[in-house]
Amino acid sequence: MGVPKVLADLRARVGSIDPERPVVGILAFEVAAIMSRFVSLHRSLAEDEVRRLRTDMRSQGVAYLTSKDQPFLLRLACAELVAELDKAAAAVSRLAVKCQDPLLRGFDRIYDGLKAGGACPVLRGGRVTELERFGLGSTAKGVEKRVKRVEKYVAATSLLYAEMEAMNALEATERRMEQQRRHSGPIPVQKPGVSVAPSPIQLELRSQRHKVRQLKKISLWNKTFDDAVDFMVRAVITVFARISSVFGSCVLGLPPLQDRSRPTLMLRGSPDFPGKHSSGPLERPSKMDVPILRNSAPMFMTNESLAKPFESLSNLLQAGPRTVGGSGLVSRYANVIVTAEKLLITRSVEGHAAQNDEEVEEDAAAREELYHMMPSGMRASVRAKLRECWRREGGTVDGSLAEGWKEVVGRILSWLGPVAHDTLRWQEERNIERHHRFHTRPMALLLQTLHFSDREKTEAAIVEVLVGLSCMCWYEDRGREPLRF
Repeated sequence: MGVPKVLADLRARVGSIDPERPVVGILAFEVAAIMSRFVSLHRSLAEDEVRRLRTDMRSQGVAYLTSKDQPFLLRLACAELVAELDKAAAAVSRLAVKCQDPLLRGFDRIYDGLKAGGACPVLRGGRVTELERFGLGSTAKGVEKRVKRVEKYVAATSLLYAEMEAMNALEATERRMEQQRRHSGPIPVQKPGVSVAPSPIQLELRSQRHKVRQLKKISLWNKTFDDAVDFMVRAVITVFARISSVFGSCVLGLPPLQDRSRPTLMLRGSPDFPGKHSSGPLERPSKMDVPILRNSAPMFMTNESLAKPFESLSNLLQAGPRTVGGSGLVSRYANVIVTAEKLLITRSVEGHAAQNDEEVEEDAAAREELYHMMPSGMRASVRAKLRECWRREGGTVDGSLAEGWKEVVGRILSWLGPVAHDTLRWQEERNIERHHRFHTRPMALLLQTLHFSDREKTEAAIVEVLVGLSCMCWYEDRGREPLRF
């Protein structure tokens, strides 16, 4: 085998390496994670998702616990989406410094100018055409084509990650087996001209290495930084244009970027779009008005907020001290609600009273878990209400009362439960664990969770649920200690 053949084989194994145009290499997994966030943002801004968000805003849980002011809730949604886009764009800027294209290396200035509505010098003097090069104003067909291409690279890179982990595990197993052979006795003498047959683990490892090499070729691993960053810059501009299109009627000061990728979902009464695509009876806020929004994080539409819309949006995401998020109890309350739901389902099963010992122990463990989840103040509130209920009913709970409590608990959980589940979903999606890195599904937003919920209202609803469950347990368990409060 000559030297050219050896070099060709080496290039096939590690990919073509051009010192002037370096490939992404091991950073492919970071790039794929960033791209997956862009796809998730893109999916979250699809027409169906925006309509679903509007429906959730009108749900009893969000309206009662957070706010009935839909323009305010839309600003909350816009603020979080912009914050997520800012994080992804900052990651793109860190990678852009490795590019050869000077326009890509200056992406941070492009993004700042994009948010400023073209005020940045980079976008002046006819440079707006560069944004069109990156896809600004693309049609729906063009956008979907790019998104599918990005999804393909993310999926291939995610698979490469899994296969490389499997390869590392096989290599570790091979090393252990080699060490065991060396320490288990004398090494057998190999006869001349007779090759030793590879072991099953070696054959499997050989196949796994070939699979990894093939995946590197079709994934982001062998893409240059210019190609990878170009993909992501296009994604940033596309997502930002969509945010401006969707929320421009309720967030004054957003740059009026053109987004031909989808019909705009304007608010009814908007002078920019008075037609049939309205998705709700909301009015466009006037620049002359200065309303005080009755919610946990009030925002004043002042001249400063109009001049600095993104700074005003970021301030919205700070939960007030009277909210569940501001009190640091979001995760705990969500888990209490979900556990209470499970107990209600268990108690609603026919024949529940005829439990065996194992089911009784599981039920008791669930109650003990619920007890330890509650803050001390909530435990005191539940105990006080239970004592009041016990005195009022004369120390007995009959079947009609237990059935009434069951109906009350079910009715409360019908609107409290979805908010708790969205809270846990939001936390799972923001989890940085590696098995969540490449998800591209639409994301939950803070307004759908307990984060901005009024703490007093939330606690009162949870206490009512726990008291109702306890009364149900008193009746069904006939004297057995149901809940320890």
